[in-house]
Amino acid sequence: MRAFHNTPAQAAATKILAANQGLYNGFLAAGLVWGRFIMHDTAITMFFLICVIVAAIYGSASLKTTRILFVQGLPAALAAGALLLAH
Repeated sequence: MRAFHNTPAQAAATKILAANQGLYNGFLAAGLVWGRFIMHDTAITMFFLICVIVAAIYGSASLKTTRILFVQGLPAALAAGALLLAH
């Protein structure tokens, strides 16, 4: 509730949305693990990193806060940069 400045009533009303967001993030994490550690494929890994960056941009714009860009987008952007430098 603190991260999104929700009241208990708002949290209860958006519980299903939060579960969907968690599932979405789980799929992104699975894609990153699959691309990097199972397939050892830079293109797959980069695709999922870009997905995370796009999600951070969208979340920041829709919630009108830059915090998401730093918490979600910056690590993905740094990882994408490191991946590009490594190849």
